[in-house]
Amino acid sequence: MKNLLCLLLVLIAFSATGQQATAPQRKPNIIYILADDLGIGDLSIYNEHSKIITPNLDKMGAEGMKFNDFHTSSSVCTPTRYGIITGRYNWRTPLKNFVLWGNSPMLIREDRLTVADLLKEKGYKTASIGKWHLGLNWSMKEGSQEYEYYSKITDRFDASAIDYSQPLKKGALDLGFDYSYMISASLNMPPYVYLENDRVVMQPSGISEQKSSVNKYSHWIKGDISEDFVHEEVLPVLVDKTNDFIRKNASAVDPFFIYLPLPAPHNPIVPITPWKGSSNINPYADFVVMIDDLMGEIFKTIQEAGIEDNTMVIFTSDNGCASTADFAVLKSKGHNPSYIYSGAKGSYLEGGHRVPFLVKWPEVIQANSISDATVCTTDFMATVAEIVGYELLDNEAEDSFSMLPLLTQEGDFERKSTIHHSKTGIFAIRKGDWKLIVAPNSGVNAAGKPEPANPELPDLILYNLKTDIAEKSNVAGEYPEVVAELKQVLIREIKAGRSTPGEEQSNDPITTPWVQAAFTNE
Repeated sequence: MKNLLCLLLVLIAFSATGQQATAPQRKPNIIYILADDLGIGDLSIYNEHSKIITPNLDKMGAEGMKFNDFHTSSSVCTPTRYGIITGRYNWRTPLKNFVLWGNSPMLIREDRLTVADLLKEKGYKTASIGKWHLGLNWSMKEGSQEYEYYSKITDRFDASAIDYSQPLKKGALDLGFDYSYMISASLNMPPYVYLENDRVVMQPSGISEQKSSVNKYSHWIKGDISEDFVHEEVLPVLVDKTNDFIRKNASAVDPFFIYLPLPAPHNPIVPITPWKGSSNINPYADFVVMIDDLMGEIFKTIQEAGIEDNTMVIFTSDNGCASTADFAVLKSKGHNPSYIYSGAKGSYLEGGHRVPFLVKWPEVIQANSISDATVCTTDFMATVAEIVGYELLDNEAEDSFSMLPLLTQEGDFERKSTIHHSKTGIFAIRKGDWKLIVAPNSGVNAAGKPEPANPELPDLILYNLKTDIAEKSNVAGEYPEVVAELKQVLIREIKAGRSTPGEEQSNDPITTPWVQAAFTNE
């Protein structure tokens, strides 16, 4: 009898151990790293001819999944960031072209769910550390006229009216982030101050003169600057803050989410010692090497904290490489930031929005995995929603499809088409091997302002990316049925206020002439 009792106890213990081993794992920590103006050809894992060597990011890609057909929702900064945070295309907002400024109002509405809101609701500690560039509602000095937020989203209000002694009226803490340490916009845009949570770390005490005469790689706009703000030190400061946050939260019961939008290698291009001159190419290449090394420091911090296996790290870029990198010098050295693709930052061509995308999550993603699926930055929100078990409502993440089936290599990825958007507001749509660019002669300049249309450009451009990845041959005239199909899909997804299944949603008015004409003729 005693032996039988012992046997039962052993069996019960074994059964309990087995159940524990197969129980759901703790939700993963999530770190989303967004480089600024980094071309797909700037990582050596993507470019066999690269003259810039990026061993840390190459290693990350080899240990996880590399995406070959990944795209930003816009080919410039602010719009892509909006899509990452909300899972929605930017052109559904009042921001139809170009970007915001450091003293522009907040782009994201108060009633809009963000990925930080979502994860916070599921128990995550959330942090935004880096370049914000989504607008901030600053406090204004007494007697200053209140700014009409959102209705004039692309305008800049009077910077001299900002009251830096008062907390922000609306910032990252109002969008689901528990902690933030940021610069307001690009490194070349004032005000040049750090903001921790909803306050300026050190009030500006001077004016940074416009810097453009030192060299062609390093210039910025004149504006307010604080004594603790040194352009060359911003990137290392933000990486240090990230490493500190990881160390402080690695052993916490709840998982964490870090959104880390880097200010580099965007202009001003300011590599410091020991990276200055390290590439033997030019300052831009030095800056990329610096980024790679600093990413290596973050990866080391994750490993030393003992959380590597269940931490999902994403590395990507907000658009293609910018001309400030000095393409002529890079190409003279045999390096092409756009790799085999045409175009660069701002363009509807592939080099403007096809970017590197690497994901490492050892518990889930098989090492040396490759995905050739067409994916978009807006897909991040639906992905984390599926990971943490959040059911998205009809008015949430309307353009986001979960990438989890791609990461696990189980199930089907549901995205069938992807809408691209240029700096000047030109639309393109991708479906399978086909890409249709609509009204590239619409007549807008680099700032999105009307100007005479370019008669040398056609109304429609169709490329077959399978046979013409460099986008050199317009075959719209040869495949009118493909043009008609893609344009119909594009118009339908614009009009519906969403590209995912669900109830139709509202866009802010889209006044592009061909869109209005298309809606009228339906």
